[in-house]
Amino acid sequence: MRSVFWLLGLAALAVALALLVGRNEASLTLFWSPYRFDVSFNFAVFCLIVGFVLLYVALRAFAMLRDLPAQAQRWRSQQIERVVVGHVLDALSHQLAGRFVRAQSAAQQAVDQLRTVPSGQWPRRDQMQLLAHLLVAESAQSLQNRDRRDENLQAALSPRLARSAPDAREGALLRAVRWAVEDRDGDAARSRLAELPQGAGRRIVALRLKLRIARLGGASGEALETARLLAKHRAFSPEASRSIVRGLALDALNEAHDLAQLDAVWNDLDADERTMPELALAAARRANLLAEGERIDGNQETDRLAAAQRVRAWLDPLWPIFDTLNPAQQRHLVLALEPGLDQLDAAGLAQLEQLQRQMPQNPNLQYLAGQACLRRQLWGKAAQMLGQASHSLRDPGLLRRAWRGLAELAEERGDAAAAQAAWKHAALLD
Repeated sequence: MRSVFWLLGLAALAVALALLVGRNEASLTLFWSPYRFDVSFNFAVFCLIVGFVLLYVALRAFAMLRDLPAQAQRWRSQQIERVVVGHVLDALSHQLAGRFVRAQSAAQQAVDQLRTVPSGQWPRRDQMQLLAHLLVAESAQSLQNRDRRDENLQAALSPRLARSAPDAREGALLRAVRWAVEDRDGDAARSRLAELPQGAGRRIVALRLKLRIARLGGASGEALETARLLAKHRAFSPEASRSIVRGLALDALNEAHDLAQLDAVWNDLDADERTMPELALAAARRANLLAEGERIDGNQETDRLAAAQRVRAWLDPLWPIFDTLNPAQQRHLVLALEPGLDQLDAAGLAQLEQLQRQMPQNPNLQYLAGQACLRRQLWGKAAQMLGQASHSLRDPGLLRRAWRGLAELAEERGDAAAAQAAWKHAALLD
């Protein structure tokens, strides 16, 4: 279609020229005293057109001649730019392929070439230099050459390059944090992480690094909070998120040094986390250990009472799902509740007996109910429950305690033979 319009335009021009000059008998007279020149009007128009064309060609030729040095400089700059881009691509390719020596060599060649080019000559010259330094540092990190890594990292983070390529600077800082974590240098990693802008610090990759830093420094609380953020942003699968959060919460609970700190860690947990059997059992076990080990101004009994109340409150949500717990969790639940049976009230004992009646063949419940009755001097029911448990329990520790309870009951009723037999069974389990 464009060719058709061009053809029509040329045809219209040819017709216009034919009408103008075909039968044009006009003449043009030029006076230059004492001379007179008579020429046809068509010839005058032709001379004007030819003169304009010659003048335009002469001016363009002069402009091109004057622009030759700039074009030569531009050509040389383009050649250098192509060489630099090629070196950077080679370095990146070698880096991905695990050929770190070649990657370092190619990136260093790019850096050397860029030093011959003034800043601002290319649109992204500073960004290219930052990336080249970063590739040298990355290769040096892989080769365990920390001096060269730090030298090129500092060059990449220079203020001039950072102003021209802020995104590349953030990437360099993230790589620096990762390298510090790999070197197990928590202080350096935190320092580099603090240099990130606020928006970059909330990205998933930054949160992952923050989690690793917190775990490296043993800050379980900070690691747990970061893991929750990552789970919220779906950085892990639901199963992995649950496992990571559970593991960090277990670390935080096990690191509590007193009951007050343990209570604070428990209160910081989410509602869903508090219903996890593993966390509730770990908190109860830690509370019993802390209460047993504390000796503070004769307040041991008060501490044990407070610990027992906490343990019962933390383990209450597990009673409705007791049948879904695996045998190990059921055993841990029994061991966690047993130290506080002396403080068990009538309502708690009734709840335990009701659950035992719902699952009469469960040896763990039989043992726990028997021990509770023994503590309250309900000898007959205690003997019945512990006798049933002694035939079903598979855990040596609980079975030994059951036989010891039966021995105490036999001594209480004056049956020396039964007591001796029970003590013998308990001793054989040792």
